[in-house]
Amino acid sequence: MTALVHATALVRTFGTRRAVDDLSFSLDAGDCLALFGPNGAGKTTALRLLAGLLKPSSGTATIDGIALPATTARVRVGLISHRVMLYDALTARENLRFTAALYGLAAPEDAVQRALEALRVADRADVPVRALSRGLQQRVAIARAIVHTPDVLLCDEPYTGLDEQGGVALTALLRERREAGAALIVVTHNLQEGLALATQAAIMRNGRFVRHEPSAGVDPLRYAAEYRDLVA
Repeated sequence: MTALVHATALVRTFGTRRAVDDLSFSLDAGDCLALFGPNGAGKTTALRLLAGLLKPSSGTATIDGIALPATTARVRVGLISHRVMLYDALTARENLRFTAALYGLAAPEDAVQRALEALRVADRADVPVRALSRGLQQRVAIARAIVHTPDVLLCDEPYTGLDEQGGVALTALLRERREAGAALIVVTHNLQEGLALATQAAIMRNGRFVRHEPSAGVDPLRYAAEYRDLVA
């Protein structure tokens, strides 16, 4: 059976620096990898490779057996970043409509409305993004990332800027996507939050996994202490 996400000896260099260094792992439908590590460990670069936004220097990454960065693989991926990257002169709804059009969705208005409601921002949907708070902008960015119901959801510090209501909505969304069979990768500095969502956990340092294991049975307090030793 083909893994939904598969990386084999994935490497990405910038000059002489290896931002991602020989990364290999697999995720099946319904798996969630919680990815931890210090700033500069290579986590964001790894997500950009898996989103098809960067080409690997060597190695391969596939989505359901299709090698990235092929368009047929990229359209099955959603990327949530801590940077909202919205068109601030457009409304929330217009931002999502634009994305829905790019993906050629059969019922774009329905998809847009569902995504806005999932992130509890439908009541501000027709407000220009520049007039929204940072937290509401983050909710709109998340809604945009899931408007096409991706099979793979890549999350780079997705809770950044969210208030309690937004965080609750995001956690519910991530759990719903997992239960629906999507594969998730969640990059976070909050170990307890990540472990609660995960089926796998990994710690990344200097472009490599220095620890990678199933998350079942992992004790968060012990893991936190061991994490500090690994990244010190």
